[in-house]
Amino acid sequence: MDELNNKIEFKSDDFVLVQQGTRITDKKLDTKPTTFAKDAFKRFCKNKSSVAGAIIIGVIMLLTFLVPWLSTANITKVSAGEAFLAPKLFEAGTGFWDGTRKKTRVIYDTENEVPALSDKYTKATIKNSLVKLKIDEEPTLVDVMNPYGHGGYVMFATDVYAPDSVLLASQPVVIDRSGNYRLKVEFGNDEGILESQLGEYSVVLFDQEGNKLYYIRNFSRDYSDLDVNLSNILDRAGVDSVNARICFELKGSENSLQYILVKSVEVSADEGVKNSEILGEISFNDANAMVGVSDNKSNSYWICSGRKGVHACEVYYCDYVIDTYMLVYGNADLVTYSATELNDWISKGWCSYDYKVGPESFVRLTDDCPIDEVDSQVVMKVTKKLSSISGRGWNYRKYGYNKMPRFLLGTTASGHDLFKKAFAGLRTSTILGIFAASICFSFGLVWGSISGYFGGTVDIAMERFCEILSGVPSLVVFTLAILHFGNTFGVFLMVICLTGWMGTAHRTRVQFYRFKGREYILASRTLGSSDMRLIFKHILPNSMGTIITGAVLMIPSTVFTEASLAYLNLGLQGKESFGVLMSSHQQYLPLYPNLVVFPAVIIALIEISFNLFGNGLRDAFNPSLKGSE
Repeated sequence: MDELNNKIEFKSDDFVLVQQGTRITDKKLDTKPTTFAKDAFKRFCKNKSSVAGAIIIGVIMLLTFLVPWLSTANITKVSAGEAFLAPKLFEAGTGFWDGTRKKTRVIYDTENEVPALSDKYTKATIKNSLVKLKIDEEPTLVDVMNPYGHGGYVMFATDVYAPDSVLLASQPVVIDRSGNYRLKVEFGNDEGILESQLGEYSVVLFDQEGNKLYYIRNFSRDYSDLDVNLSNILDRAGVDSVNARICFELKGSENSLQYILVKSVEVSADEGVKNSEILGEISFNDANAMVGVSDNKSNSYWICSGRKGVHACEVYYCDYVIDTYMLVYGNADLVTYSATELNDWISKGWCSYDYKVGPESFVRLTDDCPIDEVDSQVVMKVTKKLSSISGRGWNYRKYGYNKMPRFLLGTTASGHDLFKKAFAGLRTSTILGIFAASICFSFGLVWGSISGYFGGTVDIAMERFCEILSGVPSLVVFTLAILHFGNTFGVFLMVICLTGWMGTAHRTRVQFYRFKGREYILASRTLGSSDMRLIFKHILPNSMGTIITGAVLMIPSTVFTEASLAYLNLGLQGKESFGVLMSSHQQYLPLYPNLVVFPAVIIALIEISFNLFGNGLRDAFNPSLKGSE
């Protein structure tokens, strides 16, 4: 009874507050409700390499569509004068990306004191364009005539097919006893030229009829210098005056070539003789200049029935750095313009000119006028109308520029801006790739879904069709289609789509076989889901990670395919094409590598970036990774 009478005591700690209808937790939830798209984007952004690839793709695509639209550079009209300009970003002389080209071992024009460049550039233009110049201290000796060479020996040799004596004769010249005529000949004695040997020769004085008057030096191998008084020879021969020829005879040999070397020939006489001018023309002390005169010209005073060449000609080489922009667009020394060009400038209001007054009447009215001043003019004698003018000015105005231009990647062989040309071509190739990828992805997705979902006879029939179609080499398909229908945009799209969808179809089929037997698919079918719901609601979303990666890579694959076909002369025609651009420039790779390197870098960036971007999309669209870090 005492136990029953005990009191039960309650304490506040024995009770816990329970609030019904409201969830009580120790702390707030770390996660928030999200959608599949937001979760996919979050996973994609965590893949740094994929984000970098996406940024590169975005920049390239932005340039692809904006550069051809915003740039005013010409890429349609051929401008040969602007061809092969170097890439320029900085000012000339900085040593990097400055519009200069470095050349080594280039022949130096000692007469004009400039490197031997094209004849279209004047001496002043070349000098104004030079950034650096280094000339060899010693000349290089060459055994060939060179327009910029000097000195050397004239080599007279027997002919292989006619091993008879070689006759080298001058034009006839009057020689008399009183004129004190002298002949000086300087010989060389270098052996082993043309794997042959010095021959036996003679120096003979012939009359105009071809009769031998006197042997100045009879046949011998004496290669010492010759100095003889021709007037004394006439005196000993009992002849007062003769119209004579000086001839060198060289004995031939059936075993090998024979030759002699002559450094200089000097025919002189006392002052006041009548034929002193022709004596100077017969004489020579520069073998390179003498051989450079063609035998069929009237001023060639030495004729060889065998071979005539140069030995040990002195040529200077130099290394230089030249500003290609100043060379093409710089201040011209003196340029000739036709009357038609001048009248065109006058009609546009760029300048005024009155040819009846002369060059002093020229007035430059606007900055568009290519010339600053007129130096001279040519007026036709019959019509008394202006034919042409010669003036000085900045050449860039001649090409239609208001200031000195600069091209980021240089110019092509046609004088087109490579930067704009590359992205204009890439725009066409990219549009082709987007269209091809869209068509191939859509058709391949449907084809692979049907084949993989239904399986059985349907799958076997569809797979056999794909095997037959894929068995035909793609290059053969491309070639036959292009040769028959032409290499237009539509034909390229048709041929690429003809077999391009099979990769997507195969990946989709594999994914459907992978997922269609899963428990959640069986449960959904048991609950009465239709085939369309199973395909598009349950199976396809789980398969998109792998499928979309292949679809993204179809765009760079199409660009690369078009570029590869261009190297087989099957490139896209009628539009600017990236592949045709690279193919047409491969021949310039040794001399102008920028024409190939820059487009190759662009296409390499596209390939790498799309791979990284596709890998990021694969992980982002994989439902099994939803919510993962």
